[in-house]
Amino acid sequence: MKYSIDTKSTKKAYMQLYEQIRNDIINSIYKYGDKLPSKRILAEETLTSVITVEHAYGILCDEGYIESRERCGYFVTYRKNDFVPIAENENHDISLSNHHYHTNEFPFSVLAKTMRNVISKYGENILVKSPNAGCTELRKAISDYLARGKGINVSYNQIVIGSGAEYLYGLIVQFLGRDKIYALENPSYEKIHSVYRANGAKCDLLKLGRDGILTSQLTKTKASVLHITPFRSFPSGITASASKRNEYIKWANDRKAVIIEDDFNSEFTVSTKNEDTVFSLEPVRSVIYVNTFTKTIAPSMRIGYMVLPEELVKPFFDKMGFYSCTVPIFDQYVLAEFISNGDFERHINRTRRKLRQIHKNK
Repeated sequence: MKYSIDTKSTKKAYMQLYEQIRNDIINSIYKYGDKLPSKRILAEETLTSVITVEHAYGILCDEGYIESRERCGYFVTYRKNDFVPIAENENHDISLSNHHYHTNEFPFSVLAKTMRNVISKYGENILVKSPNAGCTELRKAISDYLARGKGINVSYNQIVIGSGAEYLYGLIVQFLGRDKIYALENPSYEKIHSVYRANGAKCDLLKLGRDGILTSQLTKTKASVLHITPFRSFPSGITASASKRNEYIKWANDRKAVIIEDDFNSEFTVSTKNEDTVFSLEPVRSVIYVNTFTKTIAPSMRIGYMVLPEELVKPFFDKMGFYSCTVPIFDQYVLAEFISNGDFERHINRTRRKLRQIHKNK
């Protein structure tokens, strides 16, 4: 083994260890089915505690890279090249669960103060028309937030602001074309299907298994666009495993298809780190990332954004750049300030701590 902890790093020991092991799994140093070192051995090697190792292993389990087997240890469940899951069962029972958290913890007083600060700071500029893709301040704030929190490193020029995910889905259909077949998870949030149908797109519903869309369904569909919600898909509550997320990427690359990644609600994971996104696995060509602030701030906050992969930026703006931004500039300035001054992430972290406590007490 070769793991070590940099005591001078600002990154916590368990995160350093998690990243090193994850990289070895992705690079096939540990292959599917391999047993990982025991917590005690790894703790001795890295001069850390067993709890630190347990924490790192716990995150790897949450993300589907490994699994814990009682009295046996930890085993790799991630597959790089073999995307046929063991014992894939098309009749697997999916229990539907409402995972929409209602925390009622949004710091309204902080937002009100931010609004007053924005009026003072920008004055009459809050009355001007927004740039078509959204104001630079908000796009840059989102770009920085994605780099800090989700490992998505993109230029603000790749980000488009719109009034919620539904509006952005409509733009995407117009951009990619109504003549294409759009594959959706089954079951999935009904409004997704409704928006695509309203825009004249043909939809193919692909059945979910226990870790994402069944491989047999992906193989069979003739779709060239795949809409996925890899984190707690609604209403099933299913989160796609690491292997399944890579399977989606391989599927898209083999077909020269496009993936629309709806990352709705992922900020409220009970894990101590944000879930890896499909976009972060393939940021160049095939994945369009979509998220909103409806759940993280308030239902009335009708602000969403999409992140275009590098190769689609110019084609998108050449075809769709004439559309005006549908979010008032004042709202954009407020959200940009809220993100940039750290209040947004403090709110997310507070909520996640409470959700972890709820999860722990169940």
